[in-house]
Amino acid sequence: MSAVCTHAVRYGWMATNPIRAVRQSAKRERVIVPLTAEEVQRLFAELGPRERTLVLLDVATGMRRGEVLATQWRDIDFEKKTLNIRKSIWQQHLGPVKTDESEKVMPLDDEMITDLLRWRSETPYAGYGDWIFASGRMKGRQPLWPEAIERNCIRPAAERAKINKHISWHVFRHTFSTLLAENDEDVKTVQSLMRHANSNITMNIYTHAVSSKKRRAQSKVVEIILRAEKATKASAGVA
Repeated sequence: MSAVCTHAVRYGWMATNPIRAVRQSAKRERVIVPLTAEEVQRLFAELGPRERTLVLLDVATGMRRGEVLATQWRDIDFEKKTLNIRKSIWQQHLGPVKTDESEKVMPLDDEMITDLLRWRSETPYAGYGDWIFASGRMKGRQPLWPEAIERNCIRPAAERAKINKHISWHVFRHTFSTLLAENDEDVKTVQSLMRHANSNITMNIYTHAVSSKKRRAQSKVVEIILRAEKATKASAGVA
């Protein structure tokens, strides 16, 4: 209900979200587990050109699913290597982005530009005002449906890639933020790239990623210690 009311506020149908005042459980139904860089690479190997470009754009920018599917070729400046996030789409209704912070100009890496240009040369919907990920069934008049592309293309590819984690658009966004934090990017940079209105959200993600790094570092030390111990015992046994 809160999500429905939030959507209504975004479109100006309601002034406020009354559900926000109701105390809700903070327990998440499913724990979001980000993908590793190696898992993303395996996933790419199983995706077709359209889906690969779509997932790359999503994972490497942290865009929400409604934002990435609402992008048009006019939103990309290939010379400046930027993407202008101006709108979002939900149930094929175009509207504003989630928050003021969400409307940003995002940088695009050279590899992303190359992938986008490759896809533009292949898609029949390559005009200035066309959707980047247009629906062929709708003859380009609408972008793809996020649920359909996830169910029919991305999840089967993840299964072929032997990825056992739950795959969703939010997992891709969480993967981006986690990889940023694990790459030792500062909190302000992560918040800016994720376009979080509240820095507390960024800190929660950042803390989780840093904790994971500490755990892996500790495990390596334990492995070294135990390996040395086993080697010592083996030498003593031989003697």
